[in-house]
Amino acid sequence: MDSSSTAAAILPLVGGPANVTSVAHCMTRLRLGLADPSRADEEALRAVPGVLGVVVADDTYQVVLGPGVVTRVTAEFERLTTVDEPASRGAELKAAQRRRNATPLKSALRRLAAVFVPLIPALIGCGILAGLGGLLLNAGWLPGLTPALAAVASAFMALIAVFVGYNTAKEFGGTPILGGAVAAIVVYPGVAKVTAFGVTLAPGQGGVLGALAAALLATCVERWCRGRVPETLDVLLTPALTVLVAGLGTLYGLMYAAGAVSSAIGTAANWLLATTGPVAGLVLGGLFLPLVMLGLHQALIPIHTTLIEQQGHTALLPILAMAGAGQVGAAVAVYVRLRHDTSEHAYSSLRTTIRSALPAGLLGVGEPLIYGVSLPLGRPFLTACAGGAAGGAFVGFFAMLGDQVGATAIGPSGWALFPLLAGNRGLGATAAIYAGGLLTGYAVGFAATYAFGGVRAAAAAAHSS
Repeated sequence: MDSSSTAAAILPLVGGPANVTSVAHCMTRLRLGLADPSRADEEALRAVPGVLGVVVADDTYQVVLGPGVVTRVTAEFERLTTVDEPASRGAELKAAQRRRNATPLKSALRRLAAVFVPLIPALIGCGILAGLGGLLLNAGWLPGLTPALAAVASAFMALIAVFVGYNTAKEFGGTPILGGAVAAIVVYPGVAKVTAFGVTLAPGQGGVLGALAAALLATCVERWCRGRVPETLDVLLTPALTVLVAGLGTLYGLMYAAGAVSSAIGTAANWLLATTGPVAGLVLGGLFLPLVMLGLHQALIPIHTTLIEQQGHTALLPILAMAGAGQVGAAVAVYVRLRHDTSEHAYSSLRTTIRSALPAGLLGVGEPLIYGVSLPLGRPFLTACAGGAAGGAFVGFFAMLGDQVGATAIGPSGWALFPLLAGNRGLGATAAIYAGGLLTGYAVGFAATYAFGGVRAAAAAAHSS
């Protein structure tokens, strides 16, 4: 089924265009705001070809489609809803839905995601090219091409602050281009001539956190001006005052403060892995599935981006990716446990779900297995977390020994992360450690679920409920 057919099949199953209040997407999910979530037919949605799962969160109805596919389906879905639904009605329903579900934590995480998630495709593309360029450089191949690859791969990271500022202003109600203009100060080479708090500033100081803060300040200044500057002068004074006030605030406060925070994040991550590697890996790998389930993993995006900007890679992502390995191992154990039970319809349906979701799970798309298998069963979700903890401890142990494994971009996980790996011991050793972590996660997730998962009883109970 193509993207337009998938979108057309999903729309009536979520209550039609009149029931859709908002349309967005992340790396794998079509995220819908629904005026009346009870009108959605979850069982029918799961049966649509191409749909990997359905997640019902507090403020969104999420249809799991997988990387790449979700972008195309979302575009078609937006076209259908735009054509069929009056804009005023959609805006009214969207505002009502947000008011019902707005809590400070949810709003903050949603807005963080709206700022950083659109940047992920560029991070992935540039990360892969950076890895390819490094491989060619180390091997001494194509010396005439490697400088060009380095320029193509590095340009986005050099200007990422501008994109963060643009998205921040857009999300928080400011003029996007003004947010980008103020955030551009962070990476402008001329800041090296400015001294703040007795310290000469450096281009890029504060990184994405500084850009985020600068754009927020610009949005506040702009909104203050809009209500006070006469309309006849608004077009001239508001942009000028926004850039001036927010720009000076960025230079003489935000860059210094954000630089200190960014440095602390990098130092803390390095210290954590160097001194408590296995323990840190165990905790991070074991808790990541619950964070994904609750949507709290979005809070890690700025941290990953800061580490990539500072060090060229994030050492946290490969450890967190072990949670997906534990999930795969647990799902395989459930399948093996039920492979001889053909009499129960619940068992047969569960095995079918596992067969369809495992390929996505191996590539790091874990939602179908989480919401279709382990979470409904209960105990296998905990044993999957145990597998993630074991894999994280494995990678963390080598980090403590000095063999750090990192990822040059965020988004992919599982086996899809291999092209984005980076480390201090060469690509071969880095890939071997990461693969060892995955295998450890698979093995422990499988063994723990097979031995302690209570699979048959949980499957029967989930079916009866």
